[in-house]
Amino acid sequence: MQKKLKCYTIAGVIFTSIVGTLAHFTYEWTNENFLVGLFTPVSESTWEHMKLLFFPMFLYGVFICARLSQEYPCLAYAYPLGILAGTFAIPVLFYTYSGILGRTYTPIDILIFYISVILAFSIVYIGTSRCRPKSPFLQKSSLILWLLVFLMAIAFMVFTVYAPSLGIFQVG
Repeated sequence: MQKKLKCYTIAGVIFTSIVGTLAHFTYEWTNENFLVGLFTPVSESTWEHMKLLFFPMFLYGVFICARLSQEYPCLAYAYPLGILAGTFAIPVLFYTYSGILGRTYTPIDILIFYISVILAFSIVYIGTSRCRPKSPFLQKSSLILWLLVFLMAIAFMVFTVYAPSLGIFQVG
């Protein structure tokens, strides 16, 4: 049974990595289409690059949760936790390394994306395979986590159009 979860997890890492990488260029490829820009980066800001993990992983999550939630009831808890952790790992890792080194390096920035994807799916796998599905805490936590994912999706769209003047939303 764990083998099936492991296969879907590896497929999720591959899917999110490929789609996220392609998403980096999609806004430009579509002649800066407004709707595409709501889901893909429209600038080189850290905030916009968080979309590279968030939306592909969310899309894969719809598929995997529909497919496996009966077999793995803890998936509904672990998946949004993975999305949020992976998404927020991007700015944490980026600002940590760039603060220490005093500058950024494109290869490290790219590596951060892939590390964040692996971290996110590791959390999904571990959280799904090790949790206790009968826990009353689990259902409430799942709802709260999915609500946070939904709010994050709205925040991405709103702040793409109306970016605050904070560092994470600025280019460079």
